Amino acid sequence: MESILIVDDDINLCSLLKEELNEIGYDAYSVNSADETFAFLDSGHLVDLILLDLKMPEKDGFYVLETLKSRKADVRVIVLTAYADVKSAIDSAKLGASDFISKPYDFDELLITIRKVLQKEKEHED
Repeated sequence: MESILIVDDDINLCSLLKEELNEIGYDAYSVNSADETFAFLDSGHLVDLILLDLKMPEKDGFYVLETLKSRKADVRVIVLTAYADVKSAIDSAKLGASDFISKPYDFDELLITIRKVLQKEKEHED
């Protein structure tokens, strides 16, 4: 079962998205800050994909992307943000994000993107 970590300071969004992903067969977890993200990963949890909000208090999604890159973490990231612009999309890609989706998102479109990114990961492993 593929696992997905949702990183967003919006607790309600995390809860809803986690429930939706679990219902369709993903092993979904959620955290609400950059620090919680690294505590979760450092505790030994392995995830195939991170759904990452850019705008969070204290340390933002760019910090998470930079830290993952510096750790050479082998995890795919899809950025989800309500503050979508071309510069943010380009900066996210430079830091290793696999895709970029604007909020509010359509769940079916998000699911297609998740499957596409995870499929690329499988092809990369083969």
